[in-house]
Amino acid sequence: MKKTDYEQFAGKKCQELIQIQERFRAQFELGNYQQWYYDAELALLRLYNNDDDQIYLKYIPIGTFSFTSDTWMWSWFNEHSVEPNKGNILAVKDFGIKNNYTKLTEGTFPADEFDCWEFAAISLDMLDGMGLYRVSTEKLQSYFLITAVLDENSREVVHFNQAKVTCKIHGLSRPAFICQHLDLKNPKGFEESFDTYKGMELDEEDDFAAWCDECERVRMKYNGWNEDSEEFAKIKLVCEDCYFELKDFNKAE
Repeated sequence: MKKTDYEQFAGKKCQELIQIQERFRAQFELGNYQQWYYDAELALLRLYNNDDDQIYLKYIPIGTFSFTSDTWMWSWFNEHSVEPNKGNILAVKDFGIKNNYTKLTEGTFPADEFDCWEFAAISLDMLDGMGLYRVSTEKLQSYFLITAVLDENSREVVHFNQAKVTCKIHGLSRPAFICQHLDLKNPKGFEESFDTYKGMELDEEDDFAAWCDECERVRMKYNGWNEDSEEFAKIKLVCEDCYFELKDFNKAE
């Protein structure tokens, strides 16, 4: 088909999305939630303000938009996407193959945010979702097709809440580890086990972990982490949100 055929088709789906999305956001008051966290292995998104004000949404990952490269990547093409249901999006690819819509068939390519909403609108229509939700980190925007709202006592939600920490400030979140010296009073430097950004997916054996410049000097003195360097650092547990607040405050510019 001609290029204009795709443009007309995608434009129509975006127009249909506007009303669907307005009803969806209003019904569940999604604009009231200031925080988000998702578990990719469960394909479950939590929106929250605190433990008494939260909602759990089941989702299908549609794809991601990279701020660093201005590219779109479909979830079925993304080897780092671990959601067990990402194969559902292959229905969109199959539709693209039948209609010669190359934007629906190529795994990754240059795009803009308007393209992303077109892809999300098409996915919503084809997979009969409830609505869409987009989460943004420093490097990526992830587009989720919401398929269900889950009760807090459901098995998936109970499993979701395991291996999390409860922070008095931020509520339930992933655990992170910092040295005793890092605070929000005086910048002390910020050394990490690996480069991180909020919301990133972690391998099973990885944790967010950071320490100050003085701890790094002690660590180097003792050729790494051992009984002496760990005693100086006195690593403590915090939540992911606290971790990134400390990172923003303490890291060297």
